[in-house]
Amino acid sequence: MTNLEPHSFTLVITGAPYSTQAPQTALAFARAALDAGHTIDRVFLYGDGVHLASDLVAPPSDEPHWPKNWAKFLEKHNVPGVACIASALRRGLIDPSEQKRYELSASNLMAPFAIAGLGEWVEGNVKSSRTLYFHGGV
Repeated sequence: MTNLEPHSFTLVITGAPYSTQAPQTALAFARAALDAGHTIDRVFLYGDGVHLASDLVAPPSDEPHWPKNWAKFLEKHNVPGVACIASALRRGLIDPSEQKRYELSASNLMAPFAIAGLGEWVEGNVKSSRTLYFHGGV
């Protein structure tokens, strides 16, 4: 007999779009999990995974736009998407608050993503029944 109890998931994506399969695989998993009756508590972007929240990504028109695909998914299902602040700042991903703080000329964080600290990752680990990692390959 199988266990049919629904799970809640925190997804951690560390692989960048267009150079790894991590964002694509995570999105396919997230859709399948919701279809199976599970919930996604949050999506946490870490390391190169923060590039998924950039509003400046412009792939060729015949390729999937992974940041927009993720943004649509998050908005449709009301799932928080959070980029690690340290990873984001190192990689030039800036929200209006950090733009002002560091006196930068622009911000580029795509809505509905937010920038936050590792506390969001810790909270996800505590609240979710499962935390899954989607890493970029080596």
